[in-house]
Amino acid sequence: MDVYEAVDSRRAVRAFSDEPIPKEVLERVLTAATRAPSSGNLQPWRVYVVTGEPLAELKRRATARALAGDAGDEREYPMYPAGLASPYLDRFAAAAAQRYKALGIERDAPDRPMKIAALNSGAFGAPVVLFCYLDRTMGPGQWGDAGMYLQTVMLLLRAEGLHSCPQVMWTMYRKTVSQIVGADDGLVLFCGVSVGFEKEGMPRLRTGRADMTETVSFLGV
Repeated sequence: MDVYEAVDSRRAVRAFSDEPIPKEVLERVLTAATRAPSSGNLQPWRVYVVTGEPLAELKRRATARALAGDAGDEREYPMYPAGLASPYLDRFAAAAAQRYKALGIERDAPDRPMKIAALNSGAFGAPVVLFCYLDRTMGPGQWGDAGMYLQTVMLLLRAEGLHSCPQVMWTMYRKTVSQIVGADDGLVLFCGVSVGFEKEGMPRLRTGRADMTETVSFLGV
């Protein structure tokens, strides 16, 4: 699979099979991902790979919180800016409605938030979740570095025939995650990334993207 195919086929999969992923595959991906760029070569990410019984226990605890209507832990950073306006709000609303309708959750359902939280806390059935943390002393530049690192990981997963789903939702249950992975207070949870093989027979959702001309300007070309 070349890099263009990996980019084109990468999408946030929300239905995984329980087929296990060999440790050597994960090690190969994460070893290659160390070549991801970072300003000053700080490599600010700290990743915990969770599978097996530790992941099962995490899913149980997080799902119990979701089904109880737990609003989650106090946020350490906002998922989205306050006062999100067009065109960003339009893109967000369209994508959210599309993906959760595909999962059988109607937009006006009164229990919609609880159902969404419960699906997310089960990692959509994924057998592996990567949790990416950063040192609390890091700034916006290093958060950008972590994003480039995770994109590198997700593209390498595609090269292995695997899919992924980045989930900022895990920050809602960051204390539960930290209890399982043993992350110390000097680290802040950026997100989780669910990893696995796509479950057969599920609808293959691809959310739309803005046309390149809406976000790119060429100068001097």
